[in-house]
Amino acid sequence: MGISAEKLWDAGMFAVVAAFIASRVLLVAMDFRAFLRFPVLVLSLPSLTYSGMLLTGVLVWIYLRWKRLPVLDVMDAWAPCAAVLAAVLSLGHYVEGTDAGMPTRLPWGVVTPGDSVLGRVHPVEIYALIAALAMCELLLIRLKRRKRAGQVAGLALAAGGAISFLLDMLRQPVDSFGGAWLDPSQFVALVAFVVGIGILAYAERSSMGYAVELRGDGEQSMKELV
Repeated sequence: MGISAEKLWDAGMFAVVAAFIASRVLLVAMDFRAFLRFPVLVLSLPSLTYSGMLLTGVLVWIYLRWKRLPVLDVMDAWAPCAAVLAAVLSLGHYVEGTDAGMPTRLPWGVVTPGDSVLGRVHPVEIYALIAALAMCELLLIRLKRRKRAGQVAGLALAAGGAISFLLDMLRQPVDSFGGAWLDPSQFVALVAFVVGIGILAYAERSSMGYAVELRGDGEQSMKELV
């Protein structure tokens, strides 16, 4: 990407620390009285929520602008890494028996530990693991062939959002008796898909503008030679 590896590592470490701090700050702010009474218990709760990830994204964007790093180039470089992270998280969900799927009669169905009602269910975590590894390979190939900044990140967001949305159809719903059309994760997947398409459109538009500029410079050079 033409970016200093040291600066990219620093930005990555900032993102990790920002995610940890932002999630804890939001957790404390949601119930400050509970934090005052049981500070250790509150801080030990799982807290990486969608709002925490959104705040982390804003903080990372501010950091990149402060360090004058090209945001789209950094996102392109991070895209395959995000796929690896998704694969590891999916494997973790499978090991701990969370994020279970809907019942199935397929031969590769699995039984969730502690479940005595649903029986064999879709191993959605394994589906997500395979999809993330395939996405990582695709993004690495695309990274070598990219022509404009944002093409890899846009592909990662659009494809990743679409895959996540479809896999959520096989997951057990968050609220079986709720009135919402989609689960929260599916709304997030739709947003990621739309943002990815927007980035791809922006990269394509920039590429077309660059081509027109080059053609204009070439025509001017030919006129000067004549």
